[in-house]
Amino acid sequence: QVQLVEPGGGLVQAGGSLRLSCAASGRTFSSYAMSWFRQAPGKEREFVTAISWSGAYRNYADSVKGRFLIDRDNAKNTMFLQMNSLKPEDTAVYYCAAASTPYYTYYGPWTNADVGSWGQGTQVTVSS
Repeated sequence: QVQLVEPGGGLVQAGGSLRLSCAASGRTFSSYAMSWFRQAPGKEREFVTAISWSGAYRNYADSVKGRFLIDRDNAKNTMFLQMNSLKPEDTAVYYCAAASTPYYTYYGPWTNADVGSWGQGTQVTVSS
């Protein structure tokens, strides 16, 4: 399994942009499909987006489609989430996640059962 660390997060005004990153340890990062989830206060954790191990395939929740972009750099063991046109309802703790097995070919929407490793989470707050 991969170990995941998420620096970043922060406070941004509505309409602004923010970029999250997720750094993975281990030599197997490039073998794992990756995902972002989020959890707003008082709500369950929800799927946001996923990317295949090669980066060729992406899937987005309807709530972020057209505003968020997931990407990865396998040479640097890092995944990114570019968030544009942010809304107050995007406020949440964002978690990066790795698939439960290498070369996972299902790209979402994921549930907890699809995840093998979680990052610690990072807070994103969007003010109105």
